[in-house]
Amino acid sequence: MEKKILIVDDEKNIVDIIAFNLKKEGYKILKAADGAEGVKLALAENPDLILLDIMMPKMDGYEACKKIREKKNTPIIMLTARAEEVDKVLGLELGADDYVTKPFGVRELMARVKANLRRQIVQEEPVAEVVEGSVYGRLNINLERYEVRKDDKVLDLTLREFELLKFLTQQKGQVFSRETLLEKVWGYEYFGDVRTVDVTVRRLREKLEDDPGKPEYILTKRGVGYYFDC
Repeated sequence: MEKKILIVDDEKNIVDIIAFNLKKEGYKILKAADGAEGVKLALAENPDLILLDIMMPKMDGYEACKKIREKKNTPIIMLTARAEEVDKVLGLELGADDYVTKPFGVRELMARVKANLRRQIVQEEPVAEVVEGSVYGRLNINLERYEVRKDDKVLDLTLREFELLKFLTQQKGQVFSRETLLEKVWGYEYFGDVRTVDVTVRRLREKLEDDPGKPEYILTKRGVGYYFDC
């Protein structure tokens, strides 16, 4: 099925370039010129992925991301002209899956789009039979349904959070550096922006752990990286 991508950006020339290249790849395009319109389209049209600029009129990308995340787990790639690390981290903390800094190359953006879409699961048909997942203590992780339960309560994870959890559980007890996790889970180089992993781990802990400050599942090996234990 044709994938639908929403572009939210007030710079028409950038939108036109992105849309042209996405259409060449076979994607259907939706456009919004401000954050408020972007949120409205995101909730009404259910796009498969959202490209979301930060600096926009009416509602900036941060607020738009926050509002979309309250209702949807759609992959979000932030588009930012700011190079400061704090701006990137803020977007990730609000629920974005990825970011690209302007000016960016078309090939880089297309790679990011494809990498995020590969991790999107669209359940168009109901599962006929409930398949039990893998049990880790109080967690039940069902890979077929992209579902995580804790004490029979379904946890609201983004696709990126699920993929990170899936990777770590499949190599239970093995410690991975942040650079390795970027390569294995995100699927491409981030050129040293390892805070991406830290933010995603923190978000995961807030959803998985009884006390995120004293994690039981995703642990830190000081000076090395992260690992899953149970």
